Amino acid sequence: MRKIIHVDMDAFYASVEQRDNPALRGKPVVVGGPPNSRGVVSTCSYEARVYGIHSAMPSTQAYKLCPQAIFVTHHNFSKYKEASDIIRSIFFSYTDLVEPLSLDEAYLDVTENKMNNPSATRIAQEILKRIFDETHLTASAGVSYNKFIAKIASDIHKPKGMTVIRPEEAEVFLEKLPIGKFWGIGKKTEARMKQLGIEWGSDLKKLEMYELLDLFGKSGSYYYNAVRGIDDRRVEPEHTRKSLGRENTFSSDLTDSHEIMAELEQIGARIEEDLRNQNVQARQLTLKVKYHDFRLCTRSVQSPTILRNKEDILSLVPDLLNKTEAGAIPVRLLGLSLGKLQGDLYKEPQAQMELNLFASENP
Repeated sequence: MRKIIHVDMDAFYASVEQRDNPALRGKPVVVGGPPNSRGVVSTCSYEARVYGIHSAMPSTQAYKLCPQAIFVTHHNFSKYKEASDIIRSIFFSYTDLVEPLSLDEAYLDVTENKMNNPSATRIAQEILKRIFDETHLTASAGVSYNKFIAKIASDIHKPKGMTVIRPEEAEVFLEKLPIGKFWGIGKKTEARMKQLGIEWGSDLKKLEMYELLDLFGKSGSYYYNAVRGIDDRRVEPEHTRKSLGRENTFSSDLTDSHEIMAELEQIGARIEEDLRNQNVQARQLTLKVKYHDFRLCTRSVQSPTILRNKEDILSLVPDLLNKTEAGAIPVRLLGLSLGKLQGDLYKEPQAQMELNLFASENP
């Protein structure tokens, strides 16, 4: 049986800002887009969460909930990365089986570990203490026998908390868990389940596999196993990135074709820098367009030649753009992404590495 720890930093970006600026401590801090923009909240301090602010919320809504909140919209991303690197090095001092999910969270398999410590609980305690001692930031941890339960457990006693769910405790823990707390059940699925009378894990557990498959399609098997504490996924220390992209959301909708192309040129330049930094190249390009009415359009092409730089990328953009209604219909968002990557594909997922706060939107 595995011993898995999930470590999740507490309000990471906001905490780094508060750590480095004493004037922000104890204040409601929102890291994200400006309150008068189409940006969203990346994260916020626990003082801001009291007002109902949460990540992925539009910045305008966050401002309405707490006008006195301090919006941090100019970021020195290097300090987030620096803190994350220190935290990552702490993880690797215990085990090589580290699966980063983002800058601020990761799974660790400590079944066998470099300290020869048989207690995953004690290892988690040491890790949380070392994180605070070395970064002056706090984290929370979940400890259990699989990734699914460890992930849920890390959120139970945030901030600065640790929850241990032993195998013999898992059944009761999951049966008493509100359905919205199950990892993988989003707001829409939660609402649908509640309409069906599924409020708690115990309610979900009453349904047979065929019933869940009928109600929720392929996800039904996941729900069936999850509520029974079944998760055989291993902690995977190596991740190969499958795509690389950038996008931008505009404060005012774009209608001019020259302006649209100019924005895509800027995005292409940023992707060229990413290609160079990651030492990769690509064979596929995808254009993403979101219109003013939130309709999403994507167009892709397989490149006959290797895409190495901005010029290679932009040579394919006009044909893709002509297959959309961009300009004829006002454009809210533009994005480019590369697929079929080749080269020294790096092994860390970069979901939050870019922290493109001004370009993010509600999913």
